[in-house]
Amino acid sequence: MVYTTFASAKLIKKMELVLIPTLIIAIAMIFLLVKVLLKRNGEFSSQHIHDSQAMKERGIHCVMDQDREMRRKSRLAVEEKVKR
Repeated sequence: MVYTTFASAKLIKKMELVLIPTLIIAIAMIFLLVKVLLKRNGEFSSQHIHDSQAMKERGIHCVMDQDREMRRKSRLAVEEKVKR
């Protein structure tokens, strides 16, 4: 009798561990759905740096653009010597 009570208590605790995060995720998904439904075109604005006007004004580029710029060989570049 004591064992079954203990086992059922453990089962309830495990169910709480699964249900509470699932409920939180479901509520977050509902909020996202409401935002999409209430937005004018039903889509989110871009979160990429290259699409942000404020970032462009500050001269901040995305990593891909910065990498591309760094890989371009400048005519003024000096070759680095590697110590071995």
